[in-house]
Amino acid sequence: MNHNPLTRRRGLPANQAMETPLSPAEQAGMIAAAADKFAELFDILHIDYRADHNTRETPQRVARMYVEELLAGRFSAPPKITEFDNVEGFDGLIVTGPIEVRSTCAHHLMPIYGNAIIGTVPAAGGRIIGLSKYDRVVHHFASRFQIQEELVKQVGQYLLDTTAPRGLAVRISAVHMCKTHRGVLAPHRARMVSTVYYGEMKTNEALKAEFLQECMALERGGVA
Repeated sequence: MNHNPLTRRRGLPANQAMETPLSPAEQAGMIAAAADKFAELFDILHIDYRADHNTRETPQRVARMYVEELLAGRFSAPPKITEFDNVEGFDGLIVTGPIEVRSTCAHHLMPIYGNAIIGTVPAAGGRIIGLSKYDRVVHHFASRFQIQEELVKQVGQYLLDTTAPRGLAVRISAVHMCKTHRGVLAPHRARMVSTVYYGEMKTNEALKAEFLQECMALERGGVA
């Protein structure tokens, strides 16, 4: 029986999750198959991974890194959202961040790094979620081959669907090494900023202004 997940599973867009998480056997099979392909690439590039002490076992290390870390958000289930009763009916703006963003550019497979800030206006009669879950959601969707315009929307839509707030905003500011380490060789201070708004955060200009003020304060490392 063929246990290679590369032949048993249908290919999907790079930043989409597989229909079901990988089983341990499928994960091991994927790592082994990917290691063979990385070794083949090294052969094509005339890189000795058999005798060179620097690159010996590098194909295996890289394959494991891709499957278990860089692309973990494709092969695992999204984080469960821990909810708490909104006993006091809080319906003001909650802002959390900066949340570390570490992702991989889908165009050149180079790192994307920066931070995310999330603002939410919970429903007065609804529930609020555990603060650390915002970080886990960002990390989950960032662990795929991404473009930032789609990453920010994936994070926002998941939080919208699972928490049903009155309003939501997600802002990502990040450096793209496909721009700093190749091509134009841009400075590391060159960042891309993308923001999505939902519900009252999209229609209420005062809430939007308050969120952006908090973003500036958090990115400066201070408080508003």
